[in-house]
Amino acid sequence: MAAPNDGGYGQYPPQPYGEQSEYPDPSAQAYGGTASPPPQAAGHHAADHGRKKKRAYAAGAFDVAAGGNAAVGGQLPGGGQFGAPQQPVAPAYGGYPQPDATQVPAYGGAQPQYGIPQPAAPGVGGYQAPEPYYPSSGAPPAPGGVAGITSGFSSMQLGAGAGPGAQQPQQLPPQARPGPLNQLYPTDLLNQPFNVSELDLPPPPIILPPASSVTPSPDANCSPKYVRSTLNAVPTTHSLLKKSKLPFALVIQPYAALHDLDDPVPIVQDQVISRCRRCRSYINPFVTFLDHGHRWRCNMCNLTNDVPQAFDWDAAAQKSVDRWQRAELNHAVVEFVAPQEYMVRPPQPLVYLFLFDVSYASVSTGLLATSARTILDSLNRIPNADRRTRLGFIAVDSSLHYFSIPKDEEENGETSMLVVSDLDEPFLPVPQELLVPLTESRASIESFLTKLPEMFVNNQSNGSCMGSALRAGHKLISPLGGKIVVLSASLPNVGYGKLEMREDKKLLGTSKESSLLQTASGFYKSFAVECSKNQVSIDMFLFSSQYQDVASLSNLPRYTGGQTWFYPGWNAGRAEDAIKFASEFSDYLSSEIGLEAVLRVRATTGLRMNTFYGNFFNRSSDLCAFPAFPRDQCYVVEVAIDENLGKNLVCMQTAVLHTTCNGERRIRVMTLALPTTSSLADVYASADQCAVTTYYSHKAVERALSNGLDSARDLVQSKITELLQTFKKELAGGSMGGGLQFPSNLRGLPALFLGLIKHVGLRKSAQIPSDLRSAALCQLSTLPLPLLIQYIYPRLYSLHDMPDNAGIPDPETSQIVLPPPLNLSSERFMPYGLYLIDDGQTQFLWVGRDAVPQLLLDVFSVEDRTQLHVGKGALPELENDFNERVRAVIQKSRDYKSRGVGSIIVPHLYIVREDGEPSLKLWAQTLLVEDRADQGMSFQQWMGSLREKVSA
Repeated sequence: MAAPNDGGYGQYPPQPYGEQSEYPDPSAQAYGGTASPPPQAAGHHAADHGRKKKRAYAAGAFDVAAGGNAAVGGQLPGGGQFGAPQQPVAPAYGGYPQPDATQVPAYGGAQPQYGIPQPAAPGVGGYQAPEPYYPSSGAPPAPGGVAGITSGFSSMQLGAGAGPGAQQPQQLPPQARPGPLNQLYPTDLLNQPFNVSELDLPPPPIILPPASSVTPSPDANCSPKYVRSTLNAVPTTHSLLKKSKLPFALVIQPYAALHDLDDPVPIVQDQVISRCRRCRSYINPFVTFLDHGHRWRCNMCNLTNDVPQAFDWDAAAQKSVDRWQRAELNHAVVEFVAPQEYMVRPPQPLVYLFLFDVSYASVSTGLLATSARTILDSLNRIPNADRRTRLGFIAVDSSLHYFSIPKDEEENGETSMLVVSDLDEPFLPVPQELLVPLTESRASIESFLTKLPEMFVNNQSNGSCMGSALRAGHKLISPLGGKIVVLSASLPNVGYGKLEMREDKKLLGTSKESSLLQTASGFYKSFAVECSKNQVSIDMFLFSSQYQDVASLSNLPRYTGGQTWFYPGWNAGRAEDAIKFASEFSDYLSSEIGLEAVLRVRATTGLRMNTFYGNFFNRSSDLCAFPAFPRDQCYVVEVAIDENLGKNLVCMQTAVLHTTCNGERRIRVMTLALPTTSSLADVYASADQCAVTTYYSHKAVERALSNGLDSARDLVQSKITELLQTFKKELAGGSMGGGLQFPSNLRGLPALFLGLIKHVGLRKSAQIPSDLRSAALCQLSTLPLPLLIQYIYPRLYSLHDMPDNAGIPDPETSQIVLPPPLNLSSERFMPYGLYLIDDGQTQFLWVGRDAVPQLLLDVFSVEDRTQLHVGKGALPELENDFNERVRAVIQKSRDYKSRGVGSIIVPHLYIVREDGEPSLKLWAQTLLVEDRADQGMSFQQWMGSLREKVSA
């Protein structure tokens, strides 16, 4: 077993993460330390795979630190790469003369190189970055890793006696508070700058006292994939938390994929659910068994409870079972099949009611045809295992068009359209035929969806009574509950919830801009709350090329557990637009959402859930209501410390009660245990910079919507200043020695906070339409943590000189290897380079102004830069090694599943020429967080201003 302090986190750990081989001491190689070179890239790809010989695209192929991948972390001492003495080599294309205006470079010859010879993805200053975000669920964590050091006790027979016939492992008494937790490694932010690869490191490990869990399972504590705490060591008192200035909050993501198959969680089928009589917590790996295993003590409120008789009995097989094998004692994340008493009514069926905009704007852009076609093609993907799924359709312009769809066996069954023009009190004609079972009316639904676009092909109406349509839809499905799916290309301008065109360019970038981010009509919030009470959730797909008032319409998903998707200027005439929406909408329809769900977080006595952030309705102080529970969102819960914490660990348990798509009532339970500490150094050493950033992004959105954008930016800036000042005063002895001291595990915070201030949702600019800003704020408050961090601080990859192993499958994992990410600065760009910038929503492929003809030919199949098709597009599939690798990197960068998140987003790819379309180039450059742009400061200026504030 590793000593507790071996789990150190930061720049100078004696043995970080418990595995010296995997994470060698970065101080030896990072940021200017002379060191032995890292091992060369494993395997010579060209030779091993019988591929074509490598080519060189980089001018100055052997220049020191010339390409983005030359030396991650910057030029090293000694003048050469990785500290080797610099050789005077003339800049060349793999040994060929540098081109000038009159000479085309020669190509071919003696084994030319793609850029600079590379070690295998060096990660931060030479150490190998781990797999992005989370280890695979099957692998046991390294000692001192995320599941805590409890995993090292398999030989200790932890636990306590069970019922007759069961093994009775001896439970050790809980020990005193653990010794050293994570070590604090101060770093100078000015001399040892942040490297983006650090964002891929796991959070600081959770180091629990020995014998904390009743079984030695490596899965006894919650994986950060599901729940992350901003602090992995909890202050014992409110005053210590306040003194630290750090937030204490949980980032909760109950689902890690859109489909259960992609993220299996243990299911307790026998309906034996043991809960505390007083606080209603579920039995979990951190309870204590007493009285020969007949009773258990709750780890939240300390009450002693009886163990149910059926706990050690398999009713199906009629035999006793070993309790120590039960999933709920071995896994922190489990799902219980709920018995009858967890249901207020029989489980509801899955219901989708589609509200189609059929106005001229929708028909002319191809939205109606593309939507209908996608639903038709996705009917087999819509969850329907219990054969109860129902669909309904309403078309909306200045009137409501209902469709009565017959069951397949009805003779001469034709779909009939019923038009209602009374928008004030729209009645429901033949309500029983407006929501039809997918199974029994499949042929009729297919026939209807095929004919729907033709019905409105000549519609010239510009009216949209979407507010009235929503009221009618609510009336139709409220007896059952379900999803209302709005597909709209117009501003609702008739009937209920009528909205005005209120975009005013003169207000953009001023203090009055915040009025455009607030709802223009009280109807949308009050109606959403009404929907939530009746288990009706609303999702908005918005496509207008004109102003659509996303700020008002997004209230509907915000309070009903839905989501707002925004496609500005969308047109089905562009293949990229049609494919993106069809792909996302089909994945959306296939997602195994939960229904009529509630979420509650319980905690050890002394802790209280204080504030909740995310898309839901707060039904009471600690209960969040979701008419439908999505698979691709996360939630943030702020935790208050009300009483001094006397125990050496605390637990927080999140429970989501929901109905599955297939009519089964389930409870997903996630239990997280954290050590407590009375040391401020421990608190700082255990802070998770990505979770802290997620918390403040939610806070900033809330502040932007209530107090305006200036206030939101001020909040973010004042918080990072406060943290730096606190660290200087309390832990750095009040002296910075001319630098800017901060723990190495929080070294990315200044860059992330700058990214947040410069984000399209928050940055000061007179060029951002309010719809675009409102849609960005929706994303900032719902994206799962890995995608949110990338949205705030995008990924930048250098492709022309990527290492030999990048863009091909790793021999061990079969996953495509990505090049090492680079910091977001134009200093990383070479004029002959090819770069990918990716914020998870949009990808930019940047082509340098001096890109050589062979690079253009290999990647784009054109010889001249001026022939490049810039803007929205896709890469051609060419029969050459480099084109395949570039396409593989672009595709892998979109692989959310491997990062433990669900998402339907397929980013657009924009081809950008450095000397091409200025507005496109400018857009791509806004993602370079560390550059100075518009009214935002560069990273160097930002750090300088922070240092001044801290030194003052």
